[in-house]
Amino acid sequence: MISNQETLKLSPFMAIYDIVVPKNNMLRQINELVDFSFILDELKTKYCLDNGRNAVPPIRMFKYLLLKAIYDVSDEDLVERSKYDMSFKYFLDMTPEEDVIHSSSLTKFRRLRLQDMGLLDLLIGKTVEIALEKNIISSKTIIVDATHTNARYNQKSPKEYLQEKSKNVRKAVYQFDETMKEIFPPKTTSNEVKDELDYCRQVVEIVEAQHKIASIPAVTEKLNVLKEVVEDFEVQLSYSADPDARVGHKSVDSSFFGFKTHIAMSDERIITAAVVTTGEKSDGKYLKELIEKSKTTGIEIDTVIGDAAYSEKDNLQLAKTEEFQLVSKLNPQITEGGRTKEEEFEFNKDAGMYVCKAGHMAIRTARTNKKNVGKNQRQTYYFDIEKCKVCPLREGCYKEDAKSKTYSVTIKSMEHAEQEVFQNTDDFKELARSRYKIEAKNSELKNGHGYDVASSAGLFGMEMQGATTIFVVNLKRILTLLKEKE
Repeated sequence: MISNQETLKLSPFMAIYDIVVPKNNMLRQINELVDFSFILDELKTKYCLDNGRNAVPPIRMFKYLLLKAIYDVSDEDLVERSKYDMSFKYFLDMTPEEDVIHSSSLTKFRRLRLQDMGLLDLLIGKTVEIALEKNIISSKTIIVDATHTNARYNQKSPKEYLQEKSKNVRKAVYQFDETMKEIFPPKTTSNEVKDELDYCRQVVEIVEAQHKIASIPAVTEKLNVLKEVVEDFEVQLSYSADPDARVGHKSVDSSFFGFKTHIAMSDERIITAAVVTTGEKSDGKYLKELIEKSKTTGIEIDTVIGDAAYSEKDNLQLAKTEEFQLVSKLNPQITEGGRTKEEEFEFNKDAGMYVCKAGHMAIRTARTNKKNVGKNQRQTYYFDIEKCKVCPLREGCYKEDAKSKTYSVTIKSMEHAEQEVFQNTDDFKELARSRYKIEAKNSELKNGHGYDVASSAGLFGMEMQGATTIFVVNLKRILTLLKEKE
């Protein structure tokens, strides 16, 4: 049950916060910047208003998730730190002497209260609203890109993942007491996941029984991670078989197993929209959705900057319809073709036909593929195969017993032709220089806030992580820009 009225915090120790949490503390600044009552408005329907015991305030539970996104720690370590870190207690709207929650409450809050509420769009929309109120966003340019996140359990088997986490605990313990090697149980020799799970539970029990060892922060951190993994494993039995994670490709010879977050960001480096998908999805297909979501938050758009993945024909047509400039280079296959110089035939402009390396001219030509349907049309030139059969240069050019010999040239659509002209202008090159900003933002998400690895299994868990992480990153950027304006 939650109350409709806010309770007044009365404590003789509240003045401590003025001493130990300075004005420039990031958590104090976030508290002063954001009115978190919108969280209560969104979650009211998830609670009973007139029956049951009093629940922990939803705003406080949400703030715990934000702290987890800021400091990238386990639930148990987060709750432990909130016992003694006064900046945490201040941020959580607690009195200095107030008791903290149990860490299991965070798991329940994530699973039971945050389902079906569109948290990702809600939090991004709130930060953009704040940025617009503070006159921080003035540009009409957005930069788009997609960043990948590895699944929590990657492509390791469940047994391998459990082994890795238990090994981390043992290594941390051995740094302080090598005699513990004699106390730990023998490692499992079977391939059964349940046996490995039992072994992990035994390791946890043994370490917790050694109070001096268990109280060392370096050990506690690894131990809490193992306990969290074991607990999660009991809820969802298969880790490596994350139902939503997929194999995606960063390049021809580089792949990952996990998820993608498609991001739109203003020129001021405020994220204005995001879409979380499985790893195999194409970047360019989500441009329209990112633009629509950005506009919904109140952003005006006249320029969109992205890499070559966004220059597909549908997006070029969208740019015309929505009247914005798309600063995205065409795929080299379109502008330069897929042939090497050695493979190219010469075009005879007088005859309007191509001539092969041996000097034979095409005998007829035809246009293939339907106009404005699927791929670009191609102009195909047909050669006399009787000449090809006896040609001294036929090796690598004419396939024995083939019934025809053709040479095709892609006909650029009007959209591709116009974009090719645009991408060679100085204006295009100047605008394209801003694309590095979103690469830096992706790096900040991963290196500063643990967005390189999913914190839980499933697409919903990834959306939750994306929502809180982007919310935090946007707030930090807003605080930086406000400081620059002073």
